[in-house]
Amino acid sequence: MNRYAVIGAGPSGLAAARALTRRGIGIDGYEASAGVGGLWDIDNPRSTMYESAHLISSRTTTEFTEFPLRSTVDYPGHRVLRQYFRDYADHFGLADHFRFETRVTRLEPQGGGWDLTSDGPEGEQTRWYAGVVLANGTLAEPNIPVFAGTFTGDLMHTSAYRSPDQLAGRRVLLIGAGNSGCDIAVDAVHHAASVDMSVRRGYYFVPRYLFGRPSDTLNQGRPLPARIKQAVDSRVLRAFTGDPVRFGFPKPDYRIYESHPIVNTMILNHLGQGDLRIRPDVDRFDGSTVRFRDGTADEYDLVLLATGYTLDYPFVDRAHLHWRGAAPRLFLNIFPASFNGLYVMGMIEASGIGWQGRYEQADLLATYLDAVEHAPATAERFRDRVTSEPWPDLTGGYRYLGLDRMAYYVNKDAYRGAVRREKHGLEDPTGLRS
Repeated sequence: MNRYAVIGAGPSGLAAARALTRRGIGIDGYEASAGVGGLWDIDNPRSTMYESAHLISSRTTTEFTEFPLRSTVDYPGHRVLRQYFRDYADHFGLADHFRFETRVTRLEPQGGGWDLTSDGPEGEQTRWYAGVVLANGTLAEPNIPVFAGTFTGDLMHTSAYRSPDQLAGRRVLLIGAGNSGCDIAVDAVHHAASVDMSVRRGYYFVPRYLFGRPSDTLNQGRPLPARIKQAVDSRVLRAFTGDPVRFGFPKPDYRIYESHPIVNTMILNHLGQGDLRIRPDVDRFDGSTVRFRDGTADEYDLVLLATGYTLDYPFVDRAHLHWRGAAPRLFLNIFPASFNGLYVMGMIEASGIGWQGRYEQADLLATYLDAVEHAPATAERFRDRVTSEPWPDLTGGYRYLGLDRMAYYVNKDAYRGAVRREKHGLEDPTGLRS
């Protein structure tokens, strides 16, 4: 019986462990931290969590279907979610499969599988696996842009932000927006001496509640065509939030949902109250002065980079994951076309896909690995389809921005539909594409 390694015990790693063990597939898990939860464990040294962090998607669209959150809160905080993952792991006996405080340092192809080298309480060890599931997360390696000049104040990425105490009494400039950047800006207005936010493009702001309900629970039936949904939702947002341009944001040069929206309208309230300002893109640093592209300048004590993250699988050569630009090129963001025994979990970003969408990824992988063991002809047909037929369109008709952070973005309905079809094809090969 083949045995597989799972790297990471965050949501995607736990989903993989659950799906594989559910089918009787043997696994060993590896987690660098002391417990499960991944980035949702603020005590995890690799976590990018901060004290005020909450879900930006609602509880019912985010939770694992077979294990609902016990909380009735619509948008739980990170401590509730850390406990949720602990409860999930306990309920399904997943933690017993993991080696904690054990960091994977290298993967090397060997004998039709992979030698995995790790460093943990037992020292450095190398074990062989038929395959390895990479589920070490997408939000751990900060994207640090290069700026002209030198800033002599404190410069840090938002990944190092934990508490508003870090902002107290300081003149703060946030570079970039995004959901974390806007959360931190809202923290800052209550603690910092002043708060500015430098942005280079416009954003769409989605309220957490529309018509008295979590906004992402609306329109959960048959998805509307992209252009119709964009037209309808743009009008709804204008009615509820107004035009962010009047608060100083640039006008978006793209349609809604072609980049990830900001699920935070409190920042608009604070802009309306004069609690913070929007500034243009940074031109250069000059000591404690930041000079902007429009010729203006101001002095700051702290510059926070809300500039996102880059994908990082540091323990394996990029060639094995077929990297193309900012992300590996994988079938359904899971399978390298070479079928070399590496599989990636969680390398998807999509509005509303939740952890259940990641479990469906894992379930497809488990179905394939089960076929490898018990129905090799079916597994071979799957591999033949992947290597010889066009891959499914995962955009849902949306024209996503050509940014690095959008390199692995998918439409949740298109993606989940494609995953379901492939799983059905593995379980009933005669019914594929029907």
